[in-house]
Amino acid sequence: MERIYDAIIREHICSHRQMAFVSGPRQVGKTTTCRAVGTEYFNWDSDADRRVIVAGAEAVAAQGGLQLLREAKPVLVFDELHKYARWKSFLKGFFDGNGEKCHVVVTGSSRLDVFRRGGDSLMGRYFPYRMHPVSVSEWLHRDLPGEGLIRPPLPIESAVWDALWHHGGFPEPFLKGDDRFTRRWRRLRHEQVFKEDLRELSRVQEVAMIGILGQLLGERSGERLVMANLAQDVGVAPNTIRSWIEVLCSLHVGFLVRPWFRNVASSLRKEPKWFLRDWSEIADEGKRFETLVACHLLKAVEAWTDLGHGQFELRYLRDKQKREVDFLVVRDGQPWFLVEAKLADTALSKNLAYFQQQTRASHAFQIVRDLPFVASNAFERRDPVVVPACTLLSQWV
Repeated sequence: MERIYDAIIREHICSHRQMAFVSGPRQVGKTTTCRAVGTEYFNWDSDADRRVIVAGAEAVAAQGGLQLLREAKPVLVFDELHKYARWKSFLKGFFDGNGEKCHVVVTGSSRLDVFRRGGDSLMGRYFPYRMHPVSVSEWLHRDLPGEGLIRPPLPIESAVWDALWHHGGFPEPFLKGDDRFTRRWRRLRHEQVFKEDLRELSRVQEVAMIGILGQLLGERSGERLVMANLAQDVGVAPNTIRSWIEVLCSLHVGFLVRPWFRNVASSLRKEPKWFLRDWSEIADEGKRFETLVACHLLKAVEAWTDLGHGQFELRYLRDKQKREVDFLVVRDGQPWFLVEAKLADTALSKNLAYFQQQTRASHAFQIVRDLPFVASNAFERRDPVVVPACTLLSQWV
């Protein structure tokens, strides 16, 4: 299927000289998208391509045909390049010598973003793009969001919604829509992440323990994490739990949503909420829906940030009186809109009005799964409002 990321990478190639770094979870479709826009493809896992890369920038330039006169610059795609011990120095040298003759796209597994952050000698030479599973809005809108960011609401077919709900947004199980295939795909992906990828980021003796932590976290999507309790369950120190959760976030097993406070230090001291990347594996429907909404929101805030529309963050709200709202989207440091996720409850949460007044957010939504689509722009409302999930989810990215 055509992805919004096809349009994002094409727009990058047309507008920027920098390399495009495409990161994201395993099996999210990075290679498919990048090969679709590329003219020359180099895969580190291919013996022939690996020999060319190790031979150096001149060998790659010759293989890519950079010596030939062309109507348009070729697009060179490097896949799984982070497995090369000298990948950063290779890219730096290749781009500095050949950046005017071609466009460069670098992609790989979720680990690419981890290794990129470690001593960034490539600063200024690339723009990062974070890829996510298919969302409601992506199925309906394949073009880039405009300056207003918010899309017009469109109805989604019930069969597509059911596929997203039961099989998740990772392209293969979502498009196939087969329960047996989804279960097998999910098991194999878990093995790849927890046995292969984890060994490259952790000491061997820690792998089994982190796997146990992963099992515990698999049951706690949408919950606030108390590190001391998790440490006691696993049998290690709280600081160890924190570092292991950071590893699991780096591998895109899940992600953390932190509470929002004007005081950054206060935010860091409070417990974050944990969400899985694949909502389809969550049995509890309430937790599954909250996780689905969280994944859609994370995709939106990261896409808006990567496309240069501002600095966006996903947070949640909770005060000393234990009043809570599931999500807050922050735009350039200012609260923008609140979201409270409900399966069927249409009685408006009092916490939405309270926190909207406290934060001065422009919008406050109670998103309800079981309401039918309404062809009305939810962002035209400034007061707290109950909105069907299929309406609001269609308006993001």
